[in-house]
Amino acid sequence: MDNNEEKMTYSSAINELEKIVREMQSDSCSIDNLSALTTRSLKLLKFCKSKLQTTDEELKKILAELEQ
Repeated sequence: MDNNEEKMTYSSAINELEKIVREMQSDSCSIDNLSALTTRSLKLLKFCKSKLQTTDEELKKILAELEQ
C-alpha cells in the first residue's frame, strides 16, 4: 500500500469511485483512458471491501463483549 492509500478514507474512496463512474459514462472518456480508470476502480473497490470487512469484524468483537 502506498502512502496515498494509507491516508485514504472509505468516504474519499467512494467519492473517487463515483467520479470515475461519471467520467466513464461521459462522451469524453477515451478508450485509451478506460484501462487506467478500470485499474484504479479495482484498487478502490478492494480498499473499500477491506475497510468494510475490518469494520464488521471490529463491531462483532464489540458486540460479543457486550454479551458477556
